[in-house]
Amino acid sequence: MNYLFICSRNQWRSPTAERIFAAGYGIHTRSAGTSRHAKHSLTVKDIAWADCICVMEQKHKTWIKEKFHKELSYKKIIVLDIPDDYQYMDEDLIEILKQSMQHYLD
Repeated sequence: MNYLFICSRNQWRSPTAERIFAAGYGIHTRSAGTSRHAKHSLTVKDIAWADCICVMEQKHKTWIKEKFHKELSYKKIIVLDIPDDYQYMDEDLIEILKQSMQHYLD
């Protein structure tokens, strides 16, 4: 399974998720951002690659559905509801991500 993690600028939340779930969970991970200022902005190729798309906030899901409507058919989108309050690899962020994703990775 390929999991794509998305936040706004691809700086803190989604790269943290990409890194912590990259090993030991039996999945492949990538991350991207919705902003044009993101370290890696979301592309059609990212969406095509993903089996499951995990967004940090509802606004990311809304944006993705507007921009990539055709490409999203049959794609599962999970809203994790994680606010932009954490730095990259913040211990609290890691714990929240693990708790939020536990149901989807079992």
